[in-house]
Amino acid sequence: MALKITDDCINCDVCEPECPNDAISLGEVIYEIDPAKCTECVGHFNEPQCVQVCPVACIPVDPAHVETREVLWAKFTSLVRKKTGADA
Repeated sequence: MALKITDDCINCDVCEPECPNDAISLGEVIYEIDPAKCTECVGHFNEPQCVQVCPVACIPVDPAHVETREVLWAKFTSLVRKKTGADA
């Protein structure tokens, strides 16, 4: 599953730089997570880094984007390929 940021976000700016996939950006009102880029840090860390640093615990799993660990891993490898320009 991808993660999401709730309305409890206080825009403290600590989550955005922690995301290894650049999935977090400042939205119109609060920070937002792009579910197409969120792998819950699979492939990078054992735990989602944004969740670890969030001072108000406003980053739950997004039930609208249910994904298995295998799907998250496949998304991670695809994102790495795009970032590095690798074709395999």
